[in-house]
Amino acid sequence: MTPGYRVTANASLRERTTFGVPARAPWLIEVDDAAALDEVLALPQVLEGDTLVIGGGSNLLFAGDAPGAVIAMATHDLRILSDDGGHALVRADAGVAWHPLVMWTLEQGLCGLENLALIPGTAGASPIQNIGAYGTEVGEFIQVVEALDRQHGTRVRLDRGACAFAYRDSVFKHDPDRYLVTAIEFRLPRTPALRLDYAGIRDELAAMGIATPTARDVGAAVIRIRQRKLPDPAVVGNAGSFFKNPIVSQAQADALLVDYPTLPVFRGDAAHNRKLSAAWMIEACGWKGHRDGDAGVSDAHALVLVNHGEATGAQLLALARKIADSVRARFGVAIEPEPKIIGASW
Repeated sequence: MTPGYRVTANASLRERTTFGVPARAPWLIEVDDAAALDEVLALPQVLEGDTLVIGGGSNLLFAGDAPGAVIAMATHDLRILSDDGGHALVRADAGVAWHPLVMWTLEQGLCGLENLALIPGTAGASPIQNIGAYGTEVGEFIQVVEALDRQHGTRVRLDRGACAFAYRDSVFKHDPDRYLVTAIEFRLPRTPALRLDYAGIRDELAAMGIATPTARDVGAAVIRIRQRKLPDPAVVGNAGSFFKNPIVSQAQADALLVDYPTLPVFRGDAAHNRKLSAAWMIEACGWKGHRDGDAGVSDAHALVLVNHGEATGAQLLALARKIADSVRARFGVAIEPEPKIIGASW
């Protein structure tokens, strides 16, 4: 074993993704120390082909084997860097598991991430997708992303503006081979500004008998909602929401509401556009609970594709394409996947 990393040849990736589909990598390199990355990136196994960096594998669909080496960040340091009484600066290594990170911040009396509880994956993956749920996006609380700039061979610190966060988007998605995220710094308040007006959070708190909630109460409510609506990846393979909510012009949204007045429509990323509910459209097309062999759609949430046991990534991708085609045919709206697809294109 080399200090800072471990190399495995012809490695199975089935247990490395929450979909649990069969896939292999010619080389799996687990990195325990970010300082070893320069040596890792100089390995012949890495230089000889395409390299994929993974965290918890909760935003990946392997429709085939990995084309080259897979680097798994396994760094786990989590600590408060500074605290002025109003806000604290929290630093998390890329390999820190996301949900335990959220719970840890709440235990420290810090707020902001409670609506993002129970999302699978790692801290290092969170800025790439700009993960979001229940009216909150992680980019709002990120102050700095530390990364290795593979293009220039330098360590960089990108502030929130340089990260170019947008809906399920960031500079890291637009230039996926350039930055290897090593750590995140979050600026979190101690005084909560709770977001309760999204997807039944107030109703859940009422059911819990809580009239004046704390951030920890909101986190608990989100966990209850997610556990009820979303299948546990440890029980049935899935990557959470498979499709992004599409953003369309206000004119297109208004036209759709004439024919489909119950279609949920939200403000988009600008005043002139609107975000539509992909789940509503998918369910309206009859896909909720559908199954093609072991590839299926959750009967609890139409956005969630599931592996009932032995589905391949290719079979799940084929089902996803059929769903998207039906939504386009009925509503004239294109929906796109959230997970990164390996071994095929969308």
